[in-house]
Amino acid sequence: MTNTTARLRAEKLRLAYDGRTIVDDLDLDIPDGRVTAVIGPNGCGKSTTLRALGRLLKPRAGSVILDGELIDRLPTRDVARTIGVLPQSPIAPGGLTVAELAARGRHPHQSWYRPWSEKDEAAVTEALSRTELLDLRERQVDELSGGQRQRAWIAMVLAQGTDLLLLDEPTTFLDLAHQIDVLDLVRELNGDGHTVVMVLHDLNLAARYAHHLVAMRDGRVAAQGTPDEVLTAGLVRDVFGLDAQIIADPSSGTPMVIPLSRVREPRSIPA
Repeated sequence: MTNTTARLRAEKLRLAYDGRTIVDDLDLDIPDGRVTAVIGPNGCGKSTTLRALGRLLKPRAGSVILDGELIDRLPTRDVARTIGVLPQSPIAPGGLTVAELAARGRHPHQSWYRPWSEKDEAAVTEALSRTELLDLRERQVDELSGGQRQRAWIAMVLAQGTDLLLLDEPTTFLDLAHQIDVLDLVRELNGDGHTVVMVLHDLNLAARYAHHLVAMRDGRVAAQGTPDEVLTAGLVRDVFGLDAQIIADPSSGTPMVIPLSRVREPRSIPA
């Protein structure tokens, strides 16, 4: 049943690139005040869906609804003050410092009659503090390690001051320790009242850090619910083509996927 009180939702969404449909007839409610992880194999439409939710991609059909309004009818500045989007593998212009990158998150709050203010400076400082980058604020972004650079981008999103965060593969290219750092920060932000939607590839980290999972396959939602409801052996087989054992994570108690083997289609035997 559709939750009409969800601040962000999609109805009958169809998304395409160059005439090729990627997502079709997708209905999705984002639970308020929770962390949602979107999982699924490569090419299933995860990132495409996230782009549409953040109004970075216009639907071919259907709609994205934000606070009861069609998102494509809302002023761009209003959307940017409500939703912060971290795209996949963002690239900063050369020579940009960490503080300058974070300050770009304040652009939706700027205008010709409202120049840079103490409130903007405080927002940037708070974002750098939350991401543990205050000591690196004058460093150039392209001099940072992968984990530091990812936190700098998250600082930019935090500086926007939005309470809806869409993060596309925020742990990509990070080693395990830095992945945990980023995901711990996500849970801290959620504890402060942020609703977070993130695309993740690691099923076990998704189960540990997200309250709500959305599993996608072939441009559609295959299953959604709590990690216990979604991460079953049958789901992993159907969506990822893997035979797997599901056990309880000994630390968190959340489902842990133990891959066993790829599902192989039976070969036809010549007559």
